[in-house]
Amino acid sequence: MAFTFFFRDLHTLEHVVNQVVPLVAGRSNVRVWNAGCAMGMETYTLAILFAEKMGYFAFKNLKIDATDIDGSDLFAEIINSGTYPNEDLQRIPQGYFEKYFKPAEKPGHSRISELIRSRVTFRKHDLLTMTAVGDGYSLIVCKNVLLHFTPAERVQVMRVFYRSLAPQGLFAVEQTQVMPDEMAQFFERVVPDAQLFRKIEVAS
Repeated sequence: MAFTFFFRDLHTLEHVVNQVVPLVAGRSNVRVWNAGCAMGMETYTLAILFAEKMGYFAFKNLKIDATDIDGSDLFAEIINSGTYPNEDLQRIPQGYFEKYFKPAEKPGHSRISELIRSRVTFRKHDLLTMTAVGDGYSLIVCKNVLLHFTPAERVQVMRVFYRSLAPQGLFAVEQTQVMPDEMAQFFERVVPDAQLFRKIEVAS
């Protein structure tokens, strides 16, 4: 369902990483959920940014669950292999490209390094089942997906995300997505220039 490309909305993703890394400092298990990951370009962008910010050893503690409804049944193979056509990699800053990509066996393609691929796991998942793929997430990113849902569905899905976040966990959506009034008590905005929110503990 989601469409994206490498280093899309870099401004928001840099905010995300800058907020998450201090939050998880010293933890041995850091969980991230990228919901609506499409072919993994956003997921791998996040992973690269985390690798740069966290350093080698802390990055090894990061686990990113990448999910999508994937009606094509192609995403798992693409994400697991981490191999993409070179024309899809043009937006990647040269320094990152040289550091994290190598020529693939398939002509005209490049493959992401094992270090980055090892932190990402893909699974098929339909958000409209209103079920989570896990809990205790320090970060959930869901961009360019919620706009496809009805207002009521958005609220329900955000409730799932809220329950799946660890205390103080962060939630990022696309710039055009406004936090519904029904969810305003559950999240506080973290920065003024990106749709990035922190979970608020609310007494049940």
